[in-house]
Amino acid sequence: MSVTTVNASTGTKTLRTLYYARFGFAVVWAILTIAIAKTINPGAAVLLVIYPLFDVAAAVIDFRSSGTTRPKAPLYVNMGLSLLAAVGLAIAAASGIPSVLRVWGAWAITAGIVQLIVAILRYRLGGQWPMILSGAISVLAGTSFVLMAGRPDPTLTTIGGYAILGGIFFLVSALRLQQLAGKR
Repeated sequence: MSVTTVNASTGTKTLRTLYYARFGFAVVWAILTIAIAKTINPGAAVLLVIYPLFDVAAAVIDFRSSGTTRPKAPLYVNMGLSLLAAVGLAIAAASGIPSVLRVWGAWAITAGIVQLIVAILRYRLGGQWPMILSGAISVLAGTSFVLMAGRPDPTLTTIGGYAILGGIFFLVSALRLQQLAGKR
């Protein structure tokens, strides 16, 4: 077994573990958000900021484990977008649900495009179809959040559903990577 094979195997295992963690976080976060984010209160504001910060941490772990064989530039972009989203959501939380939905929507659109690019670049690893679909759906969902912001009585519960769906895509991708690792 070559060093490249060992590094790719380790990176794939780390990626799989990261996907499982992202699934668990997304589900717990969504349940808490749906439960307490009927209005923007301090707890909801903290949850809104934590989600993109968790995304930054996940991108850092992904970056460190991706080795030299995979492109890293999109991960830098993802980190920057998620940091901007955290700051934007902290500011938007003071302005109300429509502002939060606009910022969240813009982040979902841009992060979805980046996720789509990363998944396409990682296609040879296997298990990336769920990530490709998730990136595309994120772009559509982000657009719907921006549109929802202009409607009467917008709600934050929809972002909880978005997080659950994203978490499911991470779970499916992790399971697929695990299945592929078993075959190797």
